[in-house]
Amino acid sequence: MSMTDLAEVDHRVSELMPRARADLAALVRFKSVSDTAMGSVQECRSAAEWVRKAFEDSGICNTRLVETEDGSYAVLGHQPAPEGAPTVLLYTHYDVQPPGNHLDWTSDPYELVDRDGRWYGRGSADCKGNIVAALTALRTFEDGGFPVGVKVVCEGSEETAAGGLEALVRSEPELFAAEAILIMDVGNQRVGTPTLTTSLRGIVNLVVRVDTMVRPVHSGMYGGAAPDALAALISMLASLRDDAGDTTIHGLDYSAQWHGADYREDAFRCDAGILEGVQVLGSGSVADALWARPSVSVVGIDCPPVAGAVGAVSHTASARLSLRIPPGLGSHEALRALTEHLQLAVPWSAHLTIEPASVGEAFTSSTGGPAYQALIAAMSESYGSRAAETGQGGGIPLCAALRAAAPDAEIALLGVEEPLCAIHSPNESVAPEEIEKLAATVARFLRFFGR
Repeated sequence: MSMTDLAEVDHRVSELMPRARADLAALVRFKSVSDTAMGSVQECRSAAEWVRKAFEDSGICNTRLVETEDGSYAVLGHQPAPEGAPTVLLYTHYDVQPPGNHLDWTSDPYELVDRDGRWYGRGSADCKGNIVAALTALRTFEDGGFPVGVKVVCEGSEETAAGGLEALVRSEPELFAAEAILIMDVGNQRVGTPTLTTSLRGIVNLVVRVDTMVRPVHSGMYGGAAPDALAALISMLASLRDDAGDTTIHGLDYSAQWHGADYREDAFRCDAGILEGVQVLGSGSVADALWARPSVSVVGIDCPPVAGAVGAVSHTASARLSLRIPPGLGSHEALRALTEHLQLAVPWSAHLTIEPASVGEAFTSSTGGPAYQALIAAMSESYGSRAAETGQGGGIPLCAALRAAAPDAEIALLGVEEPLCAIHSPNESVAPEEIEKLAATVARFLRFFGR
């Protein structure tokens, strides 16, 4: 591409940004929470139809909704390649996390609000902002005249890891065949710092329940001899980490080191909002803890609340655990190790129930092929600096399924979700310049790779 052509991409994307904001506002209004216990099936279906129509209007002629085995709807689209040209698959998801307590939000989570140079709303970054960036990139081409084949895949149950789209990939792999796959569900190290993610941790989720008695009993009459189920659970959970904060599940290595880009501790403290004086966990570097080692988190617990608590010994208590695992460790191996650790750690011969919730494999990108080199060039041109390569603590289970379905495809990960976005938290937001730069990157990549 000539310098004139490169400048034209930036100009065209800039012109499209008002439409991008309108698109994002429309998408954020859909309460597309895929957890059926907390969301609306109709809201999710309406969001899927909006996404389908938007991609159709952007030049992808063959678009449709496909109901997956978990009941969610995936949006699939395909614009065939010109003769001899490769095909690029763009992946995003339209479902979102529940907003939590609306009182923790400064504004309505389902209305896009401009504040301090950012756009606030649930899903504004994860992952509706990425959908809008993809749409904007495609609109830079006149009348859908893409130099490559383009497939779009927008998942409807990514946040619940229910596995519907993964099952579809396994049963109909030909739908996902491509030379390059862009997973648009991660982001940059900082606003304006171009970043490609080369490593994803896998995930193991389970629910552990401890039962000790048929009912709660008076803590004065029975406390001291009565086996406290909540105390038993707390003891088990405490055994999952050592004094340094390292995850110490029997059978899992927690000494590996990360050899890619560093993550400074002061930057991490700021990004994570760690209170003054509270230590960062782990015996190695922050990057080791986030990208090279397993880590377990207690993400939910069922026990008597403080408000209204009575003087009684608990007879049952439950917790939901989320174990993140680095590349090289299989999810089923990790699930077995965690299960065995909990079985050994349960005190007082308490009754233990363990229910696996979901698993997803870790992933590592290959970085030597023509698609990756074209993406590095496109991102560096769009941002004006060389793209960095880093890991990502979160997991995207679909990556492993796509690699199995399209083993020769180059898979790359990028997106708008930098640390200030506060994804999965109240007051989620996106920097509009990240949508603009990502759109320019994808638009350039399609042109570069099409050569």
